[in-house]
Amino acid sequence: MPHIVGDRITLREYRMEDLDGIRSWTNDEEITGTLSEIFHYPHTVQATESFLRMMVEGNTDSKGFIISEKDTLEYIGQIDLHRLNWLNRSAIIGIVIGRKNLLGQGYGREAISLLQKFAFETLNLNRLELEVYDFNERGRRCYASCGFKEEGRLRQKMFKNGKYCDIIVMSVLAEEYRANQK
Repeated sequence: MPHIVGDRITLREYRMEDLDGIRSWTNDEEITGTLSEIFHYPHTVQATESFLRMMVEGNTDSKGFIISEKDTLEYIGQIDLHRLNWLNRSAIIGIVIGRKNLLGQGYGREAISLLQKFAFETLNLNRLELEVYDFNERGRRCYASCGFKEEGRLRQKMFKNGKYCDIIVMSVLAEEYRANQK
């Protein structure tokens, strides 16, 4: 698959050389604090290597990309399509910007926009969805700016930082994506 090139980033294949980039954030609460509960526990180097090998070899139902600097292809983060459902033409997005100095600078928005174009125009998916914690304001703003709409809440689904929080389910449909492109 060719790389997907944007203004500042390139979505490219996973490589074993990405291990250091991934390891730089996997046990950093500042990055993982808004990610799924699989990051509640420390991740070993072996677990990260196993995940990376699975993505490189394609031994997973998930399909994804490394978010990299446009020219150098240096690791910035990851964006993946999970639970691809070809019958219903849908998938769940997972994204992380793994470099703290790049948070809040629009890299996530650009990666999501590139992935949407690929998902809706190349894969012919009809629906992309994601989950975000209610306290993740930056993520919610990013997703809304990419056309995602809140469609439900899983009330007090997650215990995080000493209190229960809601998980917000958001989605964007192909027809909404196309309308936003005009």
